[in-house]
Amino acid sequence: MPNQALSGKSALVTGGARRIGRAIALALARAGADVAITYRTSEAEAAQTAGELSTLGMRAAAIPCDVRSEISVRRAMGETLAAFGRLDLLINNAAIFLSSPLEKIALEEWDAIFETNARGPFLFAREAIPHLRASRGRIVNVGSLGGLHAWPGHAHYCSSKAALHMLTQAMARAFAPEVTVNCVAPGSIVTGAPVGDDLERAARFAEKTPMKRNGAPEDVAQAVLFFATGPSFITGQILAVDGGLGLI
Repeated sequence: MPNQALSGKSALVTGGARRIGRAIALALARAGADVAITYRTSEAEAAQTAGELSTLGMRAAAIPCDVRSEISVRRAMGETLAAFGRLDLLINNAAIFLSSPLEKIALEEWDAIFETNARGPFLFAREAIPHLRASRGRIVNVGSLGGLHAWPGHAHYCSSKAALHMLTQAMARAFAPEVTVNCVAPGSIVTGAPVGDDLERAARFAEKTPMKRNGAPEDVAQAVLFFATGPSFITGQILAVDGGLGLI
């Protein structure tokens, strides 16, 4: 392979079975890393992605995990270490996205967003940090442009991602100097072939975006790869991957 910057290292990607998580896992494997992915309900997709990782010549593991559960997160970390013997990269990607007018958000819906999008990364980072300190590893969180700009129909989602951005910066200070912690904040990313309302929405956002297109999962994966392989002097940063949409 042309790029083996992560040769000999291992990574854990939460929510790595499909969409952006899958693209991140494949990018890390192409760079030479052994990769574990977690999934909650996407068992078939997780098995397929793990198979793709293996065909790249890397060790792979697909681990069931509920990122909201302390016990489940601890178990997933143990399985990753049992499979690879070390941990160099933690990619907190697992998230849920919901839409609702602010005044109609149910408490259960609010809590569900925060349990996955903010509690999950906290739990994984807390379990991973002793091992990442030992390897002088890195954490990359997947935030959102919605954590930088207020979207009125997604107040709970935006708030949870803003919390993750602040958590990124708090962890960067707390875990230095051994471990770097950064965050990528995707804008409008299209996964698969949109149809119906999704197609109309994608076209609308592409027209608004200065780069005149929507992002692809691979765009996000390359930004994650930058933080995974780039200078260790970079920490606590929130990098928008949005084609300039946040400038509008």
